[in-house]
Amino acid sequence: MVIKQVKQWFVARANAARWKAVAEWADDRGAQFKLSRDARGFVVEHQRHQGNLRIEWGPSQRSYIDGYELRIRAEARLNSELQMLVLDKTLMERLEKEVFEAYTDTLRTRVDTDTPEEMRWLVMFPKLRHIASKLVRQHFGVLGVNQELPTIWLDGLLSDLLAQASQDLLAQGRPFVLMCQRGNVYLRCAMNQVVLADIQQLLKLAEVAVQESQRVNVRLQDGGPWPTTTSVAWQTRPPEADVPF
Repeated sequence: MVIKQVKQWFVARANAARWKAVAEWADDRGAQFKLSRDARGFVVEHQRHQGNLRIEWGPSQRSYIDGYELRIRAEARLNSELQMLVLDKTLMERLEKEVFEAYTDTLRTRVDTDTPEEMRWLVMFPKLRHIASKLVRQHFGVLGVNQELPTIWLDGLLSDLLAQASQDLLAQGRPFVLMCQRGNVYLRCAMNQVVLADIQQLLKLAEVAVQESQRVNVRLQDGGPWPTTTSVAWQTRPPEADVPF
């Protein structure tokens, strides 16, 4: 037990030094940086007036991402029924195949509870058919409870940032998921090595996604396109264990 604690202490000390730049960046933002419990990753928490922000880096929590990942959760105070998803197109095609095979297997009832929500959405919600940006259309899949809501979400700066990121940061094949659910915005991206510049760009993307999702939310409150009866009927509430990080 003592030997294990000593080893963990050395790991924590070494990693704290490796991630010093991230810790200093977090401090400059008025955020709190801390190592994860096992010292294999870190957490940055920022309490902001527009809603709390949590950034995590550590071992992947999803089977479709190997190694390590970056996770961001930003409170957005959205309507809980506002559900939209953007993901890397290569990843989408792979997950669609996996979900289809699982749903045609004899273990279909198990898939409903064991499969991550973002994967279930691939068979529950319609894909956005018309995406204005050619780069976004080529590199990402987009879907939501109906066609109108994600169209509004992408009608602005979010689309521009996704198009820009598709040329370097999110080159096709890098697992990436951005979604609105439970009133918040979530981002998940493969990241085997901590790169502060990548974290900053992904955070910017998440923050713009929050901004643009709030614009969608206002449209809904003003009587905009609400999910149809059909799309709502397809929704499946996940167990608590499925709540992202």
